[in-house]
Order: sequence, then C-alpha cells, then structure tokens
Amino acid sequence: MAKRRSGKSSRSSTHVSVERMRSGQGYVLVHPRDVMECAEDLEEVREMIAVGEADVAVDELRWLVETCPEMIEAHYLLGKLAVEAMGDVALGRGHFGFGYQVGQRVLAKAKNPTPVPALHPANRPFFDAGRGLAWCLAELGKRDMALEVIEHLLRCDPSDPLGLGGWIDEIRTAGAPIVELGGLILPPREE
Repeated sequence: MAKRRSGKSSRSSTHVSVERMRSGQGYVLVHPRDVMECAEDLEEVREMIAVGEADVAVDELRWLVETCPEMIEAHYLLGKLAVEAMGDVALGRGHFGFGYQVGQRVLAKAKNPTPVPALHPANRPFFDAGRGLAWCLAELGKRDMALEVIEHLLRCDPSDPLGLGGWIDEIRTAGAPIVELGGLILPPREE
C-alpha cells in the first residue's frame, strides 16, 4: 500500500509549468514537487495494476489526485483503468480529459511553445492522456472533438513519434474504408 504523506509540500508551486529544455531543442512540462514526491506511490500503483488489483489501484490513484490534482499520470492511469478494467468509456473520457487539460492549459498559458517532445518522460503522461481522450471521444461519437485533441498533440510534437497522424483519417471516416477498393479495379474487358 502506498505511503500516506501528511502536510504540505515545501515547494511553493503546486501547478504544472513548462520550460525550455537545457538542450534548447524543445519544451518540457515541469511537474510540481508533490508529483515528484509521489513517484514511489505511483510505481506501487503500477505494480498493483500489473498483478490485477485494479480496485485497490483506483483507490490509491484517487488519493493521489486528491493529494496532487495536477498529477497528469494518475489521471491517465485512472482513465486507463476506467476503460480497460471497468469498460466505462465515459468515465475514462473524464479522467483522460482532466489530465490532458492540465497540460493543455499550461501550454496555452506559455503561448503554445513547440516542440514538446512526446517521448520525453516529463511530457509522455500528457500525450498518453490526450491519446486516451481522443480514443474515448471517437468511441463516444464525438469525432470532431477527438480530431481537435489529435491535431493539438500533433502541433505540440509535429514529428509524431506516437503515430497520431494515422488516427486522423480513421476518426474522420469512423473506421470505414477511405477508398472503395472495388471501384479501383476495372471489370474485365469483353472481347
């Protein structure tokens, strides 16, 4: 069971922020000290999930987001459990959406700097929450909203290491074939 901490963090900021990477090659989300202090708790939650203790993991994750509302990865994991363990896409949308919005708000406040590398460990929970949100929105028939999320993530990291660009056509067509293959093949000629 994760350790319960009492008292407030000594860090003044309890909000996610964004800063330029030391290399100057992009931007990273900077998570509040509370998030960093709960890293061990989050690892224990991942272990609970791995051994099939979804109910206990959900309780722990709820405690973590109560302790640190801007813990994007906890929101992502709650969304993942809602969809995968409970089959509740609407609840998953809520959890994924909250995590995604935390990152989206901080990036908007910083005037949407780019690139925000999707594979950087500090940025990955934001991108994972966004992918989960887009998937849920598409499943719920809210394709335009799903496309907005995907397009925003692609603006954040145009190199698209997560392959999100492929989702656009799939969402737009709701899984229907883009080109009717039968129409491309000419019927045999009669001689």
